[in-house]
Amino acid sequence: MNIPRTSFPRVVIIGGGFAGIALAKKLSKQEVQVVLLDKHNYHTFQPLLYQVSTGGLEPDSIAYPIRKILKDFPNFYFRLANVNEIDCKINKVITDIGDLSFDYLVVASGSETNFFGNSEIEKHSMAMKTIPQSLNLRSLILENFEEALLTSDLNERNALMNFVIVGGGPTGVELAGALAEIKKGILPKDYPDLDTRLAQIHIIQSSDCILKGMSENASKKAEDFLEKLGVNIWKNVRVTNYDGKTVTTNTDLTFETATLVWAAGVKGSTIKGLEADEFITRGNRLLVNEFNQVIGFENIFAIGDIACSISEEFPDGFPMMAQPAIQQGQQLGNNLLKLIEDKPMSPFVYKDKGAMATIGRNKAVVDLNNFKFQGVFAWYVWMFVHLFFLIGFRNRMVVFINWVYNYIRFDREARLIIRPFKKKKT
Repeated sequence: MNIPRTSFPRVVIIGGGFAGIALAKKLSKQEVQVVLLDKHNYHTFQPLLYQVSTGGLEPDSIAYPIRKILKDFPNFYFRLANVNEIDCKINKVITDIGDLSFDYLVVASGSETNFFGNSEIEKHSMAMKTIPQSLNLRSLILENFEEALLTSDLNERNALMNFVIVGGGPTGVELAGALAEIKKGILPKDYPDLDTRLAQIHIIQSSDCILKGMSENASKKAEDFLEKLGVNIWKNVRVTNYDGKTVTTNTDLTFETATLVWAAGVKGSTIKGLEADEFITRGNRLLVNEFNQVIGFENIFAIGDIACSISEEFPDGFPMMAQPAIQQGQQLGNNLLKLIEDKPMSPFVYKDKGAMATIGRNKAVVDLNNFKFQGVFAWYVWMFVHLFFLIGFRNRMVVFINWVYNYIRFDREARLIIRPFKKKKT
C-alpha cells in the first residue's frame, strides 16, 4: 500500500462514513499515523439519498471527497480498497490492494440493507443505501413512466405506476412523501398524455405505527400528512415475497408493482475475521464494551452502525443513525490518545439529541428531548439541521439553492436517466 512506517502508533480505520470521518478528524494533528480504508473515495450524506432517488438533488451535492476532508492532516493516508479479512492474531488487515499491519484497528464499516434471508425479495427489490443504488432507483422510476406510455395493457400500466415501499421508518416515510409530491406536481406536466392520477404509492409497515422510534404524536401527524398527500399506509402487514411483479403478504393483501423499495431494516456490514458468534450480536453487529472495544480485544474497536453496546437503557444497542456514530467517533479519538499514553479511558455516553423526519413541502415532524413539534416550523428545523451537517460549503450552497428553487417552482429538475437501469427478468 506504500504506507511509510513511522515511530507513531498506526491507527487503521475501516470505513469513511459518519463514524470513521469523525474519528479521523479527532485524531488529526496528533502524534499518530491514521490510515483510512474505504471502497469509495467519497463520504455520503445518507439522510438525503432519497432526494437523489426522486430527482431533487444530484449525487455530487451529498457526496464529498474523503481526501479533501482530511487533506490538511499530517500523518494521514487514504487508500481506495475493499477489506477482505482481518487477521486478529498478527494485527493485519487484508485487502484487495495488499496487506497492512496495525497497532490499533477501528471497524466503522457501517450497515447494509437487511432482507432477512429472503433471496427473492433481495433479487427483485430496490435498496437505497448508497449513491449508485439511489441512481438506479431514480432511473427505474422514470423508466417505468416512459414504459407506461407505450403499453396498452391497463394492468401492466398500473403496475408500472404503482410504488410499494416496505418499511415505515424515516427512509420509507420521506421517500413516500417525495414520490407523492412528484405525482401531484410534476408528473401531470411531464406526461400529459398519461393518466398519472392512477399512480399509487403504498407504505407497508409490519408494526402498528410508522416512525416507530419517534413519539406517538410524531407518528400520528406523519401518518396524517402522508394520507393527505394520497399515500396508502398498510399497518400490521408483513411482506413475505416479491417475484418482480406481485408483492405477497402475511394477509390477503397483494400488490401488483414493478417497483418495490425495501426500507425495512439494516444490518451490520461485518468483515471476515470478526464474524464468529462470540463477536456478533443482534442485527449482525459487533459486540463492544463501554469503550467501544470489540469484546475479547484491547486494540480492536468498532463504532457506528456496526457496533452494538448493550445496556439497560439500550438493550439493542444505540440507534443505527448518524448522531451515535459521530459521537462514538469523537469519543474514541480521545480514548485512543489516552490508551496510547497509558491513561484510563472514559466510557461512552450517548447524548440523544432527538429525531426528525420530513414528509414533504412544509411538512415535517421533530422530536427533541423536551420539545416536540410538527408542521412548517419543524420543516425549517429539519432543513437547517441537514444543511449544517452536510460537509463542504459548496454542498451546503448547492443543496440550499436546489431546495429554494424546488420550493418556488414546485419542480425537481434532476429527473434524468443518466444510466438506464435494467431489472432482472423474472
